Amino acid sequence: MKPIIATEFYVADRIWVATALLHREFCLRNDFKKDEIRRKMEEEGLADGVERRTLSAHLDQHCVANVPPSTGKYRMLYETTPGGNLRLFRPNDFAWASRYQKRKPSKIVPKREQVPQKYWPLLDWYEEWSRQVPLVEPIKWEDDPLIRLIGSGKHIWADEHADEYVENLRREDPA
Repeated sequence: MKPIIATEFYVADRIWVATALLHREFCLRNDFKKDEIRRKMEEEGLADGVERRTLSAHLDQHCVANVPPSTGKYRMLYETTPGGNLRLFRPNDFAWASRYQKRKPSKIVPKREQVPQKYWPLLDWYEEWSRQVPLVEPIKWEDDPLIRLIGSGKHIWADEHADEYVENLRREDPA
């Protein structure tokens, strides 16, 4: 397929478009593998002229809101599993504080004038999609059984300092 590239069609915007296309095509899926996003970009001609390592840097870090930023501070994607799958960012998702810029807000969605006209309906679709409740609810830490264990067992050494408790255990150990 011949690429249809706007004058300043940035790599981050191309990735956003490919991910949005996947969301629309597979509406029951919550997220996508990075290779699926790359393939969609290739199908659409969006990867033309983009170096693989540049694309990887954007998919691993620059565009991902909940990953510590380096140079790129976009909030276009959200990593659903550490080092793994991605989906489009929603306004209520967690993002690293350093991705919120005072002077110039970090980009969540491409600017309409910087995207080929054939993709403009995706921008309208995103407005509605981003307000919907996700298919998979985010993890509530208070429901995690391991997190709920925090603080349990405090009563064991409530009457003595932790170091003293360990020292007493060592004295009792016959080995």
